[in-house]
Formats: sequence, C-alpha cells, structure tokens
Amino acid sequence: MSLLVRPFRGLRPSLGRAEDVVAPPYDVLNTVEARARVEGREWSFLHISKPEIDLPEGTDPYAPEVYAKGAENLKRMVDAGVLMRDEAPCYYAYRLRWKGHEQLGIVFSASVAAYDINRVRKHEFTRPDKEDDRVRQITALSAETGPVLLTYRADSAVDALLTQVAQGAPEYDVTADDGVQHTVWVITDAGQIETLTAAFDAMNALYIADGHHRSASASRVAAARRAENSAATGEEDYEYFLSVAFPHDQMKILDYNRVITDLHGLDADAFLSKVSEAFDVEVSDAAFAPTRTGQFGMYMAGQWYQLDIHPDRIPADPVGSLDVSLLQNNLIAPVLGIDDPRRDKRIDFVGGIRGLAELEKRVNSGEMAVAFACYATTMEALMDVADANEVMPPKSTWFEPKLADGLVSHMLD
Repeated sequence: MSLLVRPFRGLRPSLGRAEDVVAPPYDVLNTVEARARVEGREWSFLHISKPEIDLPEGTDPYAPEVYAKGAENLKRMVDAGVLMRDEAPCYYAYRLRWKGHEQLGIVFSASVAAYDINRVRKHEFTRPDKEDDRVRQITALSAETGPVLLTYRADSAVDALLTQVAQGAPEYDVTADDGVQHTVWVITDAGQIETLTAAFDAMNALYIADGHHRSASASRVAAARRAENSAATGEEDYEYFLSVAFPHDQMKILDYNRVITDLHGLDADAFLSKVSEAFDVEVSDAAFAPTRTGQFGMYMAGQWYQLDIHPDRIPADPVGSLDVSLLQNNLIAPVLGIDDPRRDKRIDFVGGIRGLAELEKRVNSGEMAVAFACYATTMEALMDVADANEVMPPKSTWFEPKLADGLVSHMLD
C-alpha cells in the first residue's frame, strides 16, 4: 500500500530567481491579463502555465501547439538554469502571509491511490473539459506545475515541526504583486522527513480545498501511464501528485456571494413578503455582513436588509445546512425561480475578496436586481461534506490567499 504522502525531487527556481519566476495560479488570469502580466518578465512561470501568451493572438488556448509551447518553455527555463531540480527527495515548508493572516503548511506529493479510494477527499463535481485540459498539460510537460490545495485536521506534531523549520533561513521569500508573501524552506533532514511522512500516513484523510480538476487529472494520467508500463511498481512519480497542505484551523475561506438579474416577475413588496415566509427580515441602516451561519445580507433598490432564516428551516444534513444551500433552497429556488445555479444565466457569483461594495455596484448599475451576502463556509463544514461523500453546491468556497505557481513543481520522470 502506498504512503499517503511522500517527499519528491522538486523542480524549482535557482537561488536568486524566485522573484523572476513566481506567478499567479494559471486559472485566476485570462489570456489578456496574462499577456500584460509577463511584459518584461522573460522567466515568469506564466510562460509555462499559460503558454498561449507566446503564440499569436487568437490562438485557441486548448490547441495542441499551446501544450507543446508550454513544454518548450519549461525546457528553455531548465536549460537556462532558471529552474533546477533537487538531487534528493525533499519536503518544503510553505508559509503564506496576507493582510495580517498567516498560514504555514507543507509541499509534498500525495498518493493517487489514496485519492482513488477517497482517502484524499473531494467535495465538488468536476467538468470533463477542464479535466481534459489538465491531462493534456501534464502529459505534454511530464510534470505537474499547479499544486492541489489540501487541508488536514490540525496535527500538533506536524505543526510543531513545521514551525521549527520556519525558524531557519528560507530558501525563498517573495512578495507577489497581489501583496501575498510566499516563503519556502527546503526540508532535507532525514529524521524530519521520516517524522512528517509517518504523521501524515497516520491521518484518516486529506481534504481537497481547491484543485479538484488537477487531482482528477493526475489520477487519469497515472492510470494511462500505469497501463503503458508493464513493469510498474506503484511507486513511480506519476503515482503521486503535487500538493500543498495546510492545517484546517489556519485556512481562510471568504464568503461567496450571489447576485440575481431580476425578481422573477415580483414587485419589491411581493418579493419581501415571500422572503419573510422563511426568513426574519429587518431593514439595515448600513451594508450588512452576516456574523453567523443562517444569517444573510440582502441589497435591493438602494436598501440593505438583514435576513435570519427560521430555525426550523435548517436541516441536519451537512450539505443542506450550508449557508449557500439555505439561501438556494429557501429563497433563490422557490422565490426567484433559479433551480440550477450552475447553469442559470440569471445568477452570478461574487467572491468575498471584492467586498460588499461590489454587490452594491452590481445592483446600483441596473445589471442586477438583488444581491445576497453570505456567511463564509467553515473548514469544518467542508470536511463534514467530504466525510459524508457528498458534494457542495457550486461556488461555496473562496480561498484566500492564493498559492503561487512556479515555486515548486513535480516532475513525473
């Protein structure tokens, strides 16, 4: 049986090159934004993660030549000595600091076998087209360059060891242009590596916070390579995938809010009347941010309201009791007629990073008729859903701060 996690020979920036290489995650920028971001930055990891920026404008980002360009750019950066690979397998301590928040975790490779039997637990559906994209990218590069963000139930031994490591001089200490400070230490001590491996292997499960498509794609790549390798032992590099894990009590989930284009044929009074069937509704003198589960802010026609759901409307099951589910099942679906928020064009989602002012802006512009501010999903709720082998509604979690791409990648050969 494979270990839950193991160290690996990371591909990473050479000393003094981290600031040149570090880049936002591939999926938070569109092609236009990525092109602008790399101006004057020959060694930005975006040349690998979004290689369409180095091809003619209008190139389909899913065209074969895009993946080939990514592989070419990776080789170019290795050949130039901008990226180097560790000689021996390592773990990497990784600290994020952002707006007074700090979280200290670890970079490792996580077991595909554990993912396949749900010991690395999921809480979202994946889309085949997004999986296909990642499979093609991993295959072309023979590397995983976008880490899966994992969490684990806080473990005092792991946290103490990582805190000890973080007392030393870091390998990299880079503040990205979004203000997030990324600090990395290389863990080479055999005793520390053995302690960490054993501590994680004793855990019941790891939980995917963000990166469901990356982990699903890693599983598909491993299955394909396994089928082609008659001498496979189960310990090949492709049997593990690039991950960054933080303890659950250090993770930060922001609210993920909803805006709706219309009131489904209702005037304001009729709408408020229907809302009051499931919620206590109070006018608020200022923008209202929920302070607990079951509470919502609502903005409509220049006015904020505080909504508190009736307690008898809160079910016991882990998915139904999520705040995004309470809002969907008691207001958005029955009152506004949006039964499928994944596909209905009348609803949009606003990450909490944008603040309540963004909700006001969307409504005041006339683009939207009503906005809802939600209480942020908790890490405990996420793990409860995953433990129950259930799936969260779309747009349930918004994690900040974001990981960086390029600081450590995982080669598959």
